[in-house]
Amino acid sequence: MAAPEPAPRRGREREREDESEDESDILEESPCGRWQKRREQVNQGNMPGVQSTFLAMDTEEGVEVVWNELHFGDRKAFAAHEEKIQTMFEQLVLVDHPNIVKLHKYWLDASEARARAWKRWCTQILSALSFLHACSPPIIHGNLTSDTIFIQHNGLIKIGSVWHRIFSNALPDDLRSPIRAEREELRNLHFFPPEYGEVADGTAVDIFSFGMCALEMAVLEIQANGDTRVTEEAITRARHSLSDPNMREFILSCLARDPSHRPSAHNLLFHRVLFEVHSLKLLAAHCFIQHQYLMPENVVEEKTKAVDLHAVLAEIPRPPRPPLQWRYSEVACLELDKFLEDVRNGIYPLMNFAAARPLGLPRVLAPPPEEAQKAKTPTPEPFDSETRKVIQMQCNLERSEDKARWHLTLLLVLEDRLHRQLTYDLLPTDSAQDLATELVHYGFVHEDDRTKLAAFLESTFLKYLGAQP
Repeated sequence: MAAPEPAPRRGREREREDESEDESDILEESPCGRWQKRREQVNQGNMPGVQSTFLAMDTEEGVEVVWNELHFGDRKAFAAHEEKIQTMFEQLVLVDHPNIVKLHKYWLDASEARARAWKRWCTQILSALSFLHACSPPIIHGNLTSDTIFIQHNGLIKIGSVWHRIFSNALPDDLRSPIRAEREELRNLHFFPPEYGEVADGTAVDIFSFGMCALEMAVLEIQANGDTRVTEEAITRARHSLSDPNMREFILSCLARDPSHRPSAHNLLFHRVLFEVHSLKLLAAHCFIQHQYLMPENVVEEKTKAVDLHAVLAEIPRPPRPPLQWRYSEVACLELDKFLEDVRNGIYPLMNFAAARPLGLPRVLAPPPEEAQKAKTPTPEPFDSETRKVIQMQCNLERSEDKARWHLTLLLVLEDRLHRQLTYDLLPTDSAQDLATELVHYGFVHEDDRTKLAAFLESTFLKYLGAQP
């Protein structure tokens, strides 16, 4: 068990050279992702029952806390007293006094947090591979290893070297020599399937490489021998060390020796081992973010404040024993802000619930400039495109001093919290659709926001004018 509490003030005045420290210093995350356990241990004295104490960071409040761990060696004995222990911690969490150290949260078995992180990482990697493989023609990464997968501080996965195959194939033979694939490194040979070099690479190549990455993430590391090359025996030992049968079956299906037996990235996204967030909850979160501009800026915070944390949310009768109760302070709905932020950052992609469909070629595979020139139209070139989405909109219409025309004021809040205020004198011929198109053309609004901006302006026109101008 681990329970964060405020960190002692000692040492806070030291030089903050570690602000840019390597992210590998984060050893573990809480299941909700709010608290991050650091490598630095803290001396708490002889606290009864606490075997390990580490410094941690509260990512929501931006303050240091203490991460306490209690280790129970006898699993059977713990199981017999588990309910009593959990009740004790539930009562400690409810203690709230300005002069008493606050116990923020507790959870059981840190391996559950690692399993949850593994699911999120796999889902994001498969989401990217599914996108690449659904292009027409499919884009094969062909270089997927642990060195080409990057984890950002907020948990977002980024796949690098996607350009490698396209770039190397586009270059003349005499210029390809400086380009080196990860597969040429001895320590990365195990990421590539047995058929490599014998047949043309297909999407199954990426699935095998993904399966090996998923295995490394599950066991944390596959031990190599002296020459840094990972042997078949080391991989076999790593596979046998997986205790979760669903995880083992998921990884082994990716590592099938026959390429035709490996599942597609799209099908893997539906595997039961990756199920973490109910599809209805995820769809609702994406819908909420897409239409957030229609809601007050702090709607989640205000709704959460109105909840009585001590109130009982659900209860299971267990006669003759006392009923089992869940309070609002114990359920994940109070982590809604964190969940919505993760969805907004792409940690929970929605595409795995959509039907597979061919996608257009990326710009790097578009027709050559000569062909594009032939299809060029006299339409004027647009200004720099806006890449940030709108999360909130406000619009106001006022009569000009001479009462002859309407003056429009539009306030846009972008996803990086930038406020953009635009003013315009409406003409009798202006329509909501035309205004939205013009704002996109001049780079004030993202192309994806055109439709909802037009609908928002039209509703404002109807409200103030009774009809669209």
